[in-house]
Amino acid sequence: MKIEKRYLDGTYLNSNKNWDRGDAEWKAHLVNHILRSHSIEIGSICEVGCGSGDVLRYLCGMFPNAKLKGFDVSPQLLPFWEDSINCISAETECTFELGNFFDLNTIKYDVLLMLDVFEHVRDPFTFLEEARKHAHNFVFHIPLDLSAFGVARENPLLNVRRSVGHLNFYTKDIAIETLKDCGYNIIEWKYTGASLNSPNRSFKTRLAAIPRRLLYAFNKDAGVRILGGETLLVLAR
Repeated sequence: MKIEKRYLDGTYLNSNKNWDRGDAEWKAHLVNHILRSHSIEIGSICEVGCGSGDVLRYLCGMFPNAKLKGFDVSPQLLPFWEDSINCISAETECTFELGNFFDLNTIKYDVLLMLDVFEHVRDPFTFLEEARKHAHNFVFHIPLDLSAFGVARENPLLNVRRSVGHLNFYTKDIAIETLKDCGYNIIEWKYTGASLNSPNRSFKTRLAAIPRRLLYAFNKDAGVRILGGETLLVLAR
């Protein structure tokens, strides 16, 4: 699978200096909650496209007896990983590996995380089908960029394409159908309340919270399809 040049040559880091570290703890709590709510026994967790490694760092404290591993292709992440490892208890096994997960991985995990990942790849179907071989349970966090408001303005979609590299855009139903088409059995899905609750919201996102709250209260699915501003958390097997 072809890797986008921006993740190898530093272009992505230049546009995203903190690599979304501000949302890492929030995402870790989302993952922790959905896994524990289904009483999944966890001895190993792997994150594909782990970025800064901060989500795994927080998960180490939540699953201290599990073995955790992160993979990513960006050489610029090495200093981030060193920082994350320095914050992890010596008793917890957490490692990071630079390179293509599908070329390097040799084991099957209890849980595979793909948090804001497959919207970045050119062929998400092949990517998702191949990933199914590497774990028993899967947690996805998926930005729902596609909305009536976003399509009408178009610039929001072009901005996320240019700045954060989203090549594929999803609504809730398109994301779920994509996972099903790739052979995943959906155990649970939920909106995360990203535009209202995530710590890394922009000023514009915070400003848009008022109309979103009103429309979401009337009909959440319709509100998300019209105004956007949500992300999807999915547990699958």
